[in-house]
Amino acid sequence: MGDAEAISLDLLDRKTVRTRARNTTIAAVLVAAAFGGVVGLFAGVEGFAIAAAIVGIPLLLLALTESRKTLTLRDGQVIARALGTRVVSVREADRLELFITDLRGARTVNLLVAGPPKGRAISVSLAMYAGTGGRELGIYALRKLADTLASNADTRALVLSQLIVEQLRSEARGDAAPQRPLYVLASAAPPGRMAQRLNSDAVSKFVAELGR
Repeated sequence: MGDAEAISLDLLDRKTVRTRARNTTIAAVLVAAAFGGVVGLFAGVEGFAIAAAIVGIPLLLLALTESRKTLTLRDGQVIARALGTRVVSVREADRLELFITDLRGARTVNLLVAGPPKGRAISVSLAMYAGTGGRELGIYALRKLADTLASNADTRALVLSQLIVEQLRSEARGDAAPQRPLYVLASAAPPGRMAQRLNSDAVSKFVAELGR
């Protein structure tokens, strides 16, 4: 197992991803038809078609992209493949942030990595929680991601690496989900927002307290 080994960073299995994409497609069709119907009352069939296309096509593209998206960690780079390929070097990343998404009662902890070689940004979902349970990236994937972050000299990268290490230690102790660091961060985010970035200083303070 060398540095060139490809490690999956997909939080959800392919079956779940396909189901979510199918639900998004159905929702896109219904929303497009409803919006087109309202416009069609005033602009006729042509207005219906144009309005439905304007609303529906972006949502259908989103569903298609999500159904094909895969994330891997390889040789210090996060590689996202969907309709195309994006690559970001974690070792050289100059933007590293945690943000929480809250959708249908499930909170997801995401790591945003951006920087060389082309200034792209990729979001990696580390864990998803609902109630007192949830789903987390596998132990090996988290370990390799923590090691790769630690090779970045940026202080933020070192903090995030330590956060993941503390998450792994918590799991090794057999802590229940609500006692794990990522769950605590997800729960602490204010409700009512679909996506919100966590303050880097607050994250640093939180991680420092975990190590005591």
